[in-house]
Amino acid sequence: MEEPEDPYYVTMYYPGSVYVDMSDVVPPEVRPKPAVPAKPPNVGAPSPSNPFPPQGLGAGGGGVSGGSAPPPSCIPVPIGSHSQGHGGGHVVSHVVGHAAGHVAVHTAAHNGGHGGSHSSGGGSTLLGYIGIDTIIEQMRKKTMKTGFDFNIMVVGHSGLGKSTLMNTLFKSQVSRRSAGWARDEKIPKTVEIKAVSHVLEEGGVKMKLTVVDTPGFGDQINNDNCWEPISKYINEQYEKFLKEEVNITRKKRIPDTRVHCCLYFIPPTGHSLRQLDVEFMKRLSHSVNIIPVIAKADTLTIEERQEFKQRVRKELEMSGIEFYPQKEFDEDMEDKSDNDKIREAMPFAVVGSDKEYQVNGKRVLGRKTAWGVVEVENPNHCEFALLRDFLIRSHLQDLKEVTHNIHYETYRAKRLNENGGLHPISSNDTQESNL
Repeated sequence: MEEPEDPYYVTMYYPGSVYVDMSDVVPPEVRPKPAVPAKPPNVGAPSPSNPFPPQGLGAGGGGVSGGSAPPPSCIPVPIGSHSQGHGGGHVVSHVVGHAAGHVAVHTAAHNGGHGGSHSSGGGSTLLGYIGIDTIIEQMRKKTMKTGFDFNIMVVGHSGLGKSTLMNTLFKSQVSRRSAGWARDEKIPKTVEIKAVSHVLEEGGVKMKLTVVDTPGFGDQINNDNCWEPISKYINEQYEKFLKEEVNITRKKRIPDTRVHCCLYFIPPTGHSLRQLDVEFMKRLSHSVNIIPVIAKADTLTIEERQEFKQRVRKELEMSGIEFYPQKEFDEDMEDKSDNDKIREAMPFAVVGSDKEYQVNGKRVLGRKTAWGVVEVENPNHCEFALLRDFLIRSHLQDLKEVTHNIHYETYRAKRLNENGGLHPISSNDTQESNL
């Protein structure tokens, strides 16, 4: 019977085939279509200078001929194979033979240092705990020590309850009127900027809160360009942060006074936006995160409130005004789904109050009227709870990131591209910034 030439056929149909360790038997060299005479039989023996006997794989018509085999580093190792290194490296070969001239060589390459791995296509899988999940805890401890900064600006004409809403949001007396200003102070003739900072702590987490008020906005007969002081203040905070960044010797932690959020209070007229409202949001929407809210929403019925909200959203869209959260900042489908629900609910119709009343045996924040108490945190009465959860509990960190990565970077790029770049920082300014 003619003997098969395929090594795999040999192993399958000749169960009597045996494996022979190459350390004991040196096979003749195999080289396809030799162009030189075959070497003597003793050529394949290992020598002290070359401990690796040359090897080859028979091809063609089953003939075996001499030839040099590639070094161990050149022997291909299939993907998904088992490999293990032992010291300087050696090659172990197993020969399956049946009848003369039919040889199958199985090679396993052992290279590198002592050790082993099992790979299967995509990479190695090792057993044991590394501790990558502790990174979150490390970050938490780090930020707990340094604390957080959050700067919020409130804009709207007098009497819309800006200070009261701030006190309601943070459950503290954080507004400028609560910080020592007289109740009977006169309305300024021009827009003034007044910032009040507080350190709030809850559950061991400290946050430096700065409330920036804008008294005098929209209270004059002629309100032309009344947004300019506000825009100037926002850009000044960007400039202050930028100068700290470009100093040769910078502070380890640059104080962040940039405005992270601007709550714009819309009067509850029930009709449409004023021209002042449109102009302000159009001019500042590209430099700060604007969140429109309908103030004193308890003056509107449920139907009037819904119609007014739809009318405001339509006017903002027609005017090309983008309020936070902007659609282009949605990072993935989950963010888009969550933010779409928020955008459909905006502008939030809110009611603020820092007074407590007894309702059904519970102490609640609310506004007392002749027919009952308007509960501030009751979603059936107003949307204050939605605003609080959105502003503090879900998007506070994102507000800071959008301020830094979008609005501040836009100002920074524009500032550095201007002719002359940054103004030279004097030595006195440098010494003051390092204090």
